[in-house]
Amino acid sequence: MSGEFEGRVALVTGGSRGIGRATALQLAAGGSDVAISYGSRVGPAEETVADIESLGRRAVAVQCDVSQPAQVDRMVATTRNVLGPISLMAHCGAISNTADHSEMDYDRFKETIDVNLNGAFLATFAVKDEMIQRGDGRIVLVSSIAALAARKMQIHYSTAKAGVIAMTRCCSEAFAPHVRVNCVAPGLTETEMAHVLTDEVMQQLIDATPLGRIGQPEELAEVICFLLSDRSSFMTGQTVVASGGRILLP
Repeated sequence: MSGEFEGRVALVTGGSRGIGRATALQLAAGGSDVAISYGSRVGPAEETVADIESLGRRAVAVQCDVSQPAQVDRMVATTRNVLGPISLMAHCGAISNTADHSEMDYDRFKETIDVNLNGAFLATFAVKDEMIQRGDGRIVLVSSIAALAARKMQIHYSTAKAGVIAMTRCCSEAFAPHVRVNCVAPGLTETEMAHVLTDEVMQQLIDATPLGRIGQPEELAEVICFLLSDRSSFMTGQTVVASGGRILLP
């Protein structure tokens, strides 16, 4: 990966933790300057910026609620002003929780759609015009294997993440030929969001995974960076499942 992102500017939403942080660090290791967004905790964001800078790259962290259009516009403008035009974006910002249908209400459903689906739309549409005008851009959106199977405790989350896959397909055709848009659908991964699950449920999911373990953020970041790189130059509109085999597509 050394040098393959040299001269590029990347934006990673949700880049202070989990898959987003691992992606930001791998992009920096590949030569990219990196902007990250974070929700409320400045400490992990500052630590990630310091780690990127230790790799010899420029970095900036921007607080942003990705469900708010004005904040997304500010995030993109700050990135552009500090680092330059954005040519790579990985949208990793999301929320996750579980709820039985008897506990589901509109407010919880709407919040999840606003962050996980509308946030993906806002981030994508905030960067796509400049990418199209410059004739160069790569976008990766993060969905979930929850979008690909029935999840009775995640009606809200699965619905939002399924929308991300559909948006990926549509945007890939709309933004072609110079901007590629792809998607990653992770399985159970060692992140803070995974720990909304009980230990019992966590073990059940691991037992149902052919590889017999939980994924690591760095493994998912490898897939994202592949899709952002020239190594995937003939791929667009695709959803890559990285789940340890728990979801097998035909």
